[in-house]
Amino acid sequence: MTDIRDEVSDAYAPERETTEGTVYTVTGGDWDTLIDSEHDDRIVINMGPQHPSTHGVLRLVLELEGETVTQARSVIGYLHTGIEKNCEYRTWTQGVTFVTRMDYLAPLFNEAAYCLAVEKLLGVEAPRRAQVARVLLMELNRIGSHLVCLATGGMELGALTGMTAGFREREEVLHLLEYLTGLRMNHAFIRPGGLAQDLPEDWAEKVTDFIKVMRSRLPDYDKLLTAQPIWRQRLEGVGYLPLDGCLALGATGPILRSAGLPWDQRKVEPYLGYEEYDFEVPTATEADCYARYRLRVAEMHESLKIVEQAVKKMEPGPVMVEDRKIAWPAQLSIGSDGMGNSLEHVRKIMGQSMESLIHHFKLVTEGFAVPAGQVYVPVESPRGELGYHLVSDGGTRPVRVHVRDPSFVNLQTMPAMSEGGMVADVIAAVASIDPVMGGVDR
Repeated sequence: MTDIRDEVSDAYAPERETTEGTVYTVTGGDWDTLIDSEHDDRIVINMGPQHPSTHGVLRLVLELEGETVTQARSVIGYLHTGIEKNCEYRTWTQGVTFVTRMDYLAPLFNEAAYCLAVEKLLGVEAPRRAQVARVLLMELNRIGSHLVCLATGGMELGALTGMTAGFREREEVLHLLEYLTGLRMNHAFIRPGGLAQDLPEDWAEKVTDFIKVMRSRLPDYDKLLTAQPIWRQRLEGVGYLPLDGCLALGATGPILRSAGLPWDQRKVEPYLGYEEYDFEVPTATEADCYARYRLRVAEMHESLKIVEQAVKKMEPGPVMVEDRKIAWPAQLSIGSDGMGNSLEHVRKIMGQSMESLIHHFKLVTEGFAVPAGQVYVPVESPRGELGYHLVSDGGTRPVRVHVRDPSFVNLQTMPAMSEGGMVADVIAAVASIDPVMGGVDR
């Protein structure tokens, strides 16, 4: 006798064949009957690219068997800006305004790494005051970036108070950076040869006040999250990636240090005088999401120590190299609108010799020539090793700008952290990677 089900398709769950296998469209009806009919096929879902838990525009293609992730893939490119290629059509100084927009949560690290690479090609070194100021700004930026990681991670896992507290503290960082550089984000303050201008007169008092505020508030995160049983249950043992996995996948930053290796560019390959600063590199051995959370909290405490030392190390002096063929626009005076040159600055330029005026015009429009060669310079960003590979043919613009962005490399760890776990734990794993898509797609 022929089974009637062989002749009539399921009215409640019609099926169709796709490149991903058989797909069932459930339209309602008797759920008991549907469950009894046992479809063995796995479900493929798209998480993102518009999902709030995928940090902007990251698309995760997840293959599920019930609630368990059997396969996970990252799909990137939705935020592609062509910044690397754009830099090749701009002068070396103009490139700063592009690279600062890549990892937009850590813009000052991109500026510093790019400028260190340009300076290495030029064979110059920024003045002492500029170097200390760069360290100061980067460590403030590191605190702000880690706060966003904790805040968004808390929001994605349901700890909304952690989110509001994290963004409250981050506002303190952005207010201070705006006071020091003129902008909250995308500062273009660090330039080849030094800084765009000196810090404000009372910068030290503002930074010292900030340190006091943060020292009083950071312990709140331990009370709010670290020992909170639900927070621990959501993170402990989740997103596990041991040391051999980190090394095989090229992971750096908190992911690598959570597996026990104290690898930090500030210690292993010091730059900008980091060897003079007294700070620790926090590590853990659990290699899970909870360890990465604790490391970021610990790193904020260490950054505060570095900021405090930078305030004491700051000495009077220039913030740009003396070479007039490079030093634009170190002596820039901002107008009252905060945008253009002040009238006094314009009068000063116009009042000098015609040769000086022509030189200033050519420097601003054409830029300076950089000797032919290629360099790679890494720095320790909040997410790991951020490296710039620059190639010059001796002209006023780069031939090639390529960035080793830590978010891009670290994103490779997502399948290793997620496959075999629950779909809810994918969110915790991605949050612990802390990818910034501006740096991934660039």
